[in-house]
Amino acid sequence: MFNVFFSYLCIMIDRATVDKIMEATDIVDVVGEFVNLRKAGVNYKGLCPFHDDKTPSFMVSPARQICKCFACGEGGNAVNFLMKHEQITYPEALRWLAKKYNIEIQERELTDDEKREQSDRESMFVVNEWACQYFHEILKNDVDGIAVGKQYFRSRGIRDDIIEKFRLGFALTKRDAMCNEAKRKGYQDEFLVKTGLAIQNERGIYDRFAGRAMFPWLNVSGKVVAFGGRKLDAATKGVQQKYVNSPDSEIYHKDHELYGIYQAKKAIVKEDCVYMVEGYTDVIAMHQCGLENVVANSGTALSNHQIRLLHRFTQNIVLLYDGDEAGIHAAMRGTDMLLAEGMNIKVLVLPDGDDPDSFSKKHTADEFKAYIEQHQTDFIQFKTDLLLKGVTDPQKRSEAVSSILKSVSVIPDKLKRDTYLSECSHRFNVNEQALVTTVNTYIQRDKEEKQKERERNEAGMSESQEQQEELIVPIGLHTAQEQTTEVERLLIQNIIRHGDEIIYEGVETDDGQTINLNVAQYVDYDLGADGLQFSNPLFNRILQEAVEHSGDAGFKADLYFMQHPDPQVSQLAASLGIDRHQLSRSFQVNSNSNLLRQRIEHLILDFRMDIVSQHLKELQRKMKEVGSDMTQVKELMEDYKQTQELRNALARQRGSDVIV
Repeated sequence: MFNVFFSYLCIMIDRATVDKIMEATDIVDVVGEFVNLRKAGVNYKGLCPFHDDKTPSFMVSPARQICKCFACGEGGNAVNFLMKHEQITYPEALRWLAKKYNIEIQERELTDDEKREQSDRESMFVVNEWACQYFHEILKNDVDGIAVGKQYFRSRGIRDDIIEKFRLGFALTKRDAMCNEAKRKGYQDEFLVKTGLAIQNERGIYDRFAGRAMFPWLNVSGKVVAFGGRKLDAATKGVQQKYVNSPDSEIYHKDHELYGIYQAKKAIVKEDCVYMVEGYTDVIAMHQCGLENVVANSGTALSNHQIRLLHRFTQNIVLLYDGDEAGIHAAMRGTDMLLAEGMNIKVLVLPDGDDPDSFSKKHTADEFKAYIEQHQTDFIQFKTDLLLKGVTDPQKRSEAVSSILKSVSVIPDKLKRDTYLSECSHRFNVNEQALVTTVNTYIQRDKEEKQKERERNEAGMSESQEQQEELIVPIGLHTAQEQTTEVERLLIQNIIRHGDEIIYEGVETDDGQTINLNVAQYVDYDLGADGLQFSNPLFNRILQEAVEHSGDAGFKADLYFMQHPDPQVSQLAASLGIDRHQLSRSFQVNSNSNLLRQRIEHLILDFRMDIVSQHLKELQRKMKEVGSDMTQVKELMEDYKQTQELRNALARQRGSDVIV
């Protein structure tokens, strides 16, 4: 698949433009769009977006322009990061960067064959982007769009700049208006249905959102993944749904996305806090008040996916809900999951009858901010006040305390748990040790339940399922690395880091010429003399490319491989090119060609020793198998003796003795 897209890239974007994009790219800036990064010496650290990271394991090196997770191993350059994080192709990642850094890309129209090569996923994004622009233009320029759609937004007090910011729109009331325009533009019914923009039945295809104010959902990278549509006429008073949302699709899962995350992410990082509200208009109203670090889960219970998405940017969340019973209930949902993920939760319940939208209309931005600051409450305190207020019945009081302690038990930070227990002891007037014992019981019970669940899952896995899992493991970077020896890994690491550095000067060739040899050339020459290769094909490819480009002006092996267009190569380069505890530049020791040469020579001897040792083991195995066939035994013994002599000679070169 990659080769297809790389060939496509070569046609669409020339190498000079690619180089220009890579030169302009700042990986800290790019990764910072998706991960909350904090300075750590000369590097930056954050929670890894590719696995359930509890402590910052994701390192970004501005000097090397690479990133790497030291827990799950994912990493690479800025392009690799975008490809993995956004599930996009190499050309799409380059276009994303080009747009970010205002670099113009001259492209020609795709041919019909190239269009057919686009995946369904890409086509759905294209259709959604077109639809978003279509609804937005209707709102701004169509007579009905202005009279009905724009009038609705103005009646809600939404300014034009906010309409632009959230790309709000309007869908015409005619049931096939959008579908007809899409067909006229060349978009296929298949993708209108797959995205949920249209509904198809035996009578044909028609618009899902006809006659509705449109709220596009943008994912964290700004791609349109779904829509919410609000009915504007009197039908909302009957059985007609007030809001209709896009169904789950290949590019949209409602429990994965948060409304407003794209518009809020920079403010969340800046403020190190996020406000969680219920609906679209709440998000929009708070933006108008100048509070931009706000998202909505649109009335659904928070999921682990959404929590982990937020945790990339901050660990502080304020649940901001209506003051009625429904709002309080919403504030309680998903809180234990937030606590379990290490989030610090505060709750702000607005005065009864108000939601963030209506409250913002009654107060200035400064008043709104001041109210939030003064009235937000720690979640445990909020839950305590809510459940114990006016409760005198011992049984109900016991149940309330148990519920609070259960929430405390899921907090991963022991110090934070102890602090809450101390506060609860004073508040409940209960012995602190009794509370500790109860919380420990909950923790142990949770561990046992998880262990039982794991055992049930393992017991329920059939032999055929296990075989399928073995078969679907991708033959990629991680698998290839597992098949290599530590010596091979160290050799290829030195080729990536120092492949261009000269370690032999004035070497005379067979034809009388004098040349210099860098690390890559020397390794290739030494191994090639005996027809030796790495066991990992990717390593052989890297060595070959390093040798081929050694004559290029300004060739730097580490930059070349870290910015390589093949994700496997650049990910490997990132993995081997960055250390967990990289020293500051002022403390780094300059390269010494003599020390480097000695290291390479020793590694090559180790590499040869590994091959010889493996051959000895293979000969021993064969001698056991041949039994009494003395002819074969004699041949194997002779081979074994010669191999032992070679091993001893290598050992002497390495400076060690082998006792036979």
